[in-house]
Amino acid sequence: MEPIFSTQITKIKGDDSFSCDDTLVREIKLEILVNGEKVGAVMATPVDQKALAVGYLMSEDIIADVKDIENIEVIDDGMKIDIKAKINEKSLNRLNAEGVVISGCGRSNTANIDPNAISAKVINNPIKFKRDTISSNMATFYTQCELYEKTGCVHTAKLYVNDNEFFIGEDIAQHNTIDKAIGKARLAGADLSKTFLMVSGRLSSEMVAKAVMHQIPVLVSRTAPTCLGVMIARKFNLTLCGFARGENMNVYSGAERIEI
Repeated sequence: MEPIFSTQITKIKGDDSFSCDDTLVREIKLEILVNGEKVGAVMATPVDQKALAVGYLMSEDIIADVKDIENIEVIDDGMKIDIKAKINEKSLNRLNAEGVVISGCGRSNTANIDPNAISAKVINNPIKFKRDTISSNMATFYTQCELYEKTGCVHTAKLYVNDNEFFIGEDIAQHNTIDKAIGKARLAGADLSKTFLMVSGRLSSEMVAKAVMHQIPVLVSRTAPTCLGVMIARKFNLTLCGFARGENMNVYSGAERIEI
């Protein structure tokens, strides 16, 4: 299934109106099956479904390591992901019992938005990134996002490894973009402790929790964090930057990782 499709619309410019073709992004309900059982479903854009499923399941600590995955298969014309893997039954049960519908666009569950419930350790990573490196990547990563360029209708995330290696996630749901970017990086064997993550939207609690769960030391956005997002970042020593525009940014926690 293609992630985009074309349709005819009426465009109005000033006093003129005319028909033209427009490109829209698709939205599907993606079901995630693990060992033959349905774990959940997310509203998503039908691209990078494998990475999305891996990122989501690892974010929830249901799968601990990509080495635990035996097989991943996209089925039903991209509407389902079937994964065979060794899983953490305790985390799966906790998701089923305590899962909360998160605030990102789309609909998904997480059991990791409570700062007292995140199972990841404090990020004791001394790595530093130059402000100019973060700023230049924030300025250009939209141009690296094909679906955004074509439709303007998706959120985006970019996981920076180095100037020659990065991973892009695009989706109608902001939390899915993080799972996609992280899923791609995990499948590629990238060391997430040496990366920073950029997102296009707000830094809400579930976005921050995903970074903490994967021990990504720095999370950056053009927009604002929520109060709970800042609380989680400070509790787990994540460097959290908002309003990163041009050479400016607000650093809400972990400022020692940003070199001016």
